Amino acid sequence: MATKKIDDAFSFSSFDPAKVADSFRDFAEKGAAQSKDAYSKMKTAAEEASKTVEATLESAQTGSVELGLKAIDALRTNAENSLSHMEALLGVKSLSEFVELQTSFFRKQAELAVEQTKSMQEATKKVAENVTKPGKEAAEKAMSSFKKV
Repeated sequence: MATKKIDDAFSFSSFDPAKVADSFRDFAEKGAAQSKDAYSKMKTAAEEASKTVEATLESAQTGSVELGLKAIDALRTNAENSLSHMEALLGVKSLSEFVELQTSFFRKQAELAVEQTKSMQEATKKVAENVTKPGKEAAEKAMSSFKKV
C-alpha cells in the first residue's frame, strides 16, 4: 500500500494542464502589465527630460542674445566716447588743456568700465539663474518623487 501512495504522488494523473496554462497566462499577463507600466514611466521621464533640455537651451539662447546686445551697447558707447574725445583733442590749444582733457577722459572711461562691468555681471548672473532653473526644478521634482516611494 505504501508503494501505491508513492506511485500516486508521481503519477501524471495528478498533473492538470489547465492549471499550468492558467498559471502561465497569469504570469504572462502580470509581466505584460509590468512592462506597460515601466514603459509608461520611462516615456514620461523621457518627455520631461526633453522638455527640461528644451527649456534650458531656450534660456541659454535668450541669455546669450541679451549678453551679446549688452556687449554691443558697451562697445558702441565706448567708441562714441572715444570719437568725441578725439574731436575735443583736435581743438586743444595748450598742453595743460590737453592734460586736463586726457585726465577727464580716462576718469570717465574708468567709471564707465566699472558701471559696464557691474551691468554685465548682473546680466550674466540672471542668465545663469535662468539657464539652470529648468534643470533645478526637474531635479527637485525627481527628488520629491523618490521621497514619496
